Amino acid sequence: MNANLAHYLERSLAEPRRALWRHWTGERWEDVTAPEVAARAAQWQAAFRREGFRPGDRVALAVRNGVQWIAIDQAALGMGLVVGPLYVDDNPDNVAWCAAHAESRLLVVDGSRMADAIRKLGAQYALPPVVVLRADADEAGTTVEKFLPGADRGFEVQPVAPESLATICFTSGTSGRPKGVMLSHRNIRSNVEMCIATGMARSDDRFLSILPLSHMFERTGGYYLPLAVGAQVAYARGIAQIAEDLASQAPTAMFAVPRVFEKFAVRIEQALADAPRKKRLFDACVNRGWIVEQGRPRLRDRLILRALRRFVAKPILARMGGRLRLVVVGGAALDPALARTFIGLGLPMLQGYGMTEASPVISVNRLSDNVPDTVGRALDGVEVKLADNGELLARGENVMLGYWRNEEATRAAVEPDGWLHTGDLAEFRGGRIAIRGRAKDILVMSNGEKLPPQDCEFAILHDPVFEQAMLVGEGRPYPILLAVSQEADEKALLKRANEQLKAFPRWMRVRRVVATPEPWSVDNGLLTPTLKLKRPMLLARFKDRIEDAYASQAPG
Repeated sequence: MNANLAHYLERSLAEPRRALWRHWTGERWEDVTAPEVAARAAQWQAAFRREGFRPGDRVALAVRNGVQWIAIDQAALGMGLVVGPLYVDDNPDNVAWCAAHAESRLLVVDGSRMADAIRKLGAQYALPPVVVLRADADEAGTTVEKFLPGADRGFEVQPVAPESLATICFTSGTSGRPKGVMLSHRNIRSNVEMCIATGMARSDDRFLSILPLSHMFERTGGYYLPLAVGAQVAYARGIAQIAEDLASQAPTAMFAVPRVFEKFAVRIEQALADAPRKKRLFDACVNRGWIVEQGRPRLRDRLILRALRRFVAKPILARMGGRLRLVVVGGAALDPALARTFIGLGLPMLQGYGMTEASPVISVNRLSDNVPDTVGRALDGVEVKLADNGELLARGENVMLGYWRNEEATRAAVEPDGWLHTGDLAEFRGGRIAIRGRAKDILVMSNGEKLPPQDCEFAILHDPVFEQAMLVGEGRPYPILLAVSQEADEKALLKRANEQLKAFPRWMRVRRVVATPEPWSVDNGLLTPTLKLKRPMLLARFKDRIEDAYASQAPG
């Protein structure tokens, strides 16, 4: 079998009428077949040949999810080129740096605004030629219409060695410049086959793609995996339209970060806030649903749940299209309370775990074995173990080749015998993996206590007055809370935060709250493109207020 990832598309040409993708044209949803994508890819391959590209040359891609993204990726992979996917909403300096660092031969960007910003950085970086996919009318640079010739032959998939480099995928990074993770065709294909074995994708599925394809979680799970099994993918129009697209496209499966469902949960809470009877029925549905789904039901539970789900859960799930058979959640930790809510309503929510360096999936819960306060069992073909300090290590064909032009970082990340350091502290519970937090995020207090902040932050965020939260306390005598809230009264916020921490040891209570009304976002540099907290940046941004909070007497 051809080891080239583009073989998945080539194989799909055997069913020429099957619509494998759906996208919004601006007026309507349009189905797209494998031959149509292959024809677009053939045009890109003609352009690559004209420019003299050779196997191993890099093509950087900062483009929104859609059929063009797929066509460019398939064209490059089919010729043995290396794709460097970049976040379309990232700042221009980072896009330019990544493209230059990978020594790309070409950079394809989504629009003229990004192209203009990157061209202004030309003196700083050795930038490749830029092609604009959706150009403004006055675009002076190279548009896709100018760049693409007519196809001189059909879509080609050249044989490649399994270990050949397929992509340089830049980690979003919570501090400093990102590292370029080198993944081979074998790395990604092995991970796809491992995921297929779990049953998380079927040929009759329709996926809704909402995460950026520059994120390996979406690229493997929401692109290569559906293509490998012949499932359809519908591309969501954008974050603002996710609810509408869920309802209209009625997907059966999707990959998501927890934030998507946190927003749904907030809407549900708001709708029930002034309806105590409905709230009681909702809670009863969730609680009984949880008992049944965990395999401990009585006949009475099943009968009552059937009625509750018909009247309570069905209208809620209908807003998500009403056909979801599973949601795989990853990219960030899942609050067990959130999982309990949706599982109780009847939506199978499977928490998985991975990292770009593992192509990316390491473990995932299964439909028949779902314990949501863990990240499930390791995929078949992935070995896992704990280091002496509790760090999770993983080994398998899905583990990266290394970091691009960074041998020191590669040696630190991957042992000579193939064990990958994940950087996460974990424990095993009945053969399943439970993540305790990032090793570097653990707060070591001045009294020697070690505080994993994630669980405390989850608990605090159960109170809707807190929009975002981060604990601070490294080397300090007690923790304080950095939070986004529209409430300005520090004493009120302090009381409410500690109400949520009652189940934790007393020393974990926060003593001060540093609050700001401005949300932390990708645009202001406080979140990564995958919505993780940039803790070092937050500490730097609020350094003076944090120091003042520790210097002053804690409020009584």
